[in-house]
Amino acid sequence: MGDFYQLGVISTFHRLGKIDIDKLESQLKKFSRVRPIALVLPALFTDLEGEAMKTILNILKDVKYLNEIIVTLGRADESQFKRAREIISVLPHDVKIIWNDGQRLQKLYALLKENDLDAGGDGKGRSAWISYGYILAEGKSDVIVLHDCDIVTYDRQLLARLCYPVANPNLDYEFCKGYYARITDRMHGRVTRLLVTPLIRSMTKIMGTHPMLSYFDSFRYSLSGEFAMFTDMARINRIPGDWGLEIGVLAEVYRNSSSKRICQVDISDNYEHRHQPLSAENASTGLMKMAIDISKTFFRNLATEGVTFSDGLFKSLRVTYLRTAQDMMKRYHDDAMINGLFFDRHSEELAISSFAQAIKTAGEQFMEDPLGASLIPNWNRVTSAIPEFFDMLIEAVNEDNK
Repeated sequence: MGDFYQLGVISTFHRLGKIDIDKLESQLKKFSRVRPIALVLPALFTDLEGEAMKTILNILKDVKYLNEIIVTLGRADESQFKRAREIISVLPHDVKIIWNDGQRLQKLYALLKENDLDAGGDGKGRSAWISYGYILAEGKSDVIVLHDCDIVTYDRQLLARLCYPVANPNLDYEFCKGYYARITDRMHGRVTRLLVTPLIRSMTKIMGTHPMLSYFDSFRYSLSGEFAMFTDMARINRIPGDWGLEIGVLAEVYRNSSSKRICQVDISDNYEHRHQPLSAENASTGLMKMAIDISKTFFRNLATEGVTFSDGLFKSLRVTYLRTAQDMMKRYHDDAMINGLFFDRHSEELAISSFAQAIKTAGEQFMEDPLGASLIPNWNRVTSAIPEFFDMLIEAVNEDNK
């Protein structure tokens, strides 16, 4: 059982006592009549063949409150797309697969690029974005819920608790972020623990209290891939297509919503999924690539709020970050000890020094090109430039799914 302490500028919903999942799902079924729910599953073909997805599909078969399910499929050829359709066919819901590598979708992405509306390259950001467009085009759902497809510990509570704050019309939230612990015989979530939180708090030490930093620091697991939102937010939000996706989404929600209508919910006692290698010697892959993209996303979003960056600030930030991260590492060590968990101080120190280098690289790249890669355009802009695009998207997806 978690505590009930409220910290930060957004509402936090904890796991308090034994949860009656049947009652929760019954309420969601009633709410869904007023606010129909669409579930988005961004997946690679390898995810669909994994053991985690078998569990997810087996649970989803019995979920009655979902209006539709959109599987946005990446890195799949034609034979794999056909196999994906067979795998997903076990679901009794209204299910569509968006085949991102198919000719019809590729033509649409090319059309966007021709109109200076580039949706970026293959990745979770573009896959999620195109699924939002399809849901908006259909106009059948009012709530969009998204979670990853490699969750080993998936259960009914995870999905229901993620949906509940936005689906319940009596609570008045328009964006909900899921959070959880990531623990086996040790603590995981290194990028959140050892980069994101120390970086935010280091910037606060240097810059002083800033509303956006206070907002980011309110999230218990800002890099979680699980959230729910009103479809209207999908229409106006712009998102990055790189590893800065989760922070970029939170930044757009910050700009387009009120903190009173933003919340986070504990969706799982423990969450286990695929782990990324640190790749300390290769900044183009693994957690190093993720750390650089996340850091640049922080810098660019703060710059849009009027924060001025300089070489001197970045030098101070690296030093402050190192000290802050090392102090926090001791807290994690002590927490692990009292809970009987294994704690590898050497690997934690290595991660911190690697992330410090990532912050340096991100700062250099930011100073060289403050704007960086363009965000994926929001759907209001797309439909303004290409009024018939929604019709074209529906036709393409429906033709692929025949």
